[in-house]
Amino acid sequence: MAKTSRPAAVVALARGATSEEAARESGVSGRTIRRWMEDPDFQIEVRDTRTEILSSAVGQLAAGAAEAVTTLRAALRDTDGRNRVQAARTLLDACLSLRESLDLEQRLAALEAAENDKQGRR
Repeated sequence: MAKTSRPAAVVALARGATSEEAARESGVSGRTIRRWMEDPDFQIEVRDTRTEILSSAVGQLAAGAAEAVTTLRAALRDTDGRNRVQAARTLLDACLSLRESLDLEQRLAALEAAENDKQGRR
């Protein structure tokens, strides 16, 4: 039973379930889940599975992003001024947020490169 229940527990925990919820979903006791959670390999499995789940979600969000922008841009031409203002505000907020994220990413990359250069000179 442990061979098939352990993967179910990993997925449940990666999705954010509590140890008791994961125990119910995987058909083992809460005590078993807590014991497994002490195992570094199990922790890595949960972390890696969570990363896969999040990566999939990000991919789905990215797939819908172009359509969302098209919808917002169309709303800029709506006859209702409130809709135009809301679309403009949403687009500007998204642009500013994206710009901040890109700036932070570039600054972090520059710091990492500088640190790598510094360590390479030692």
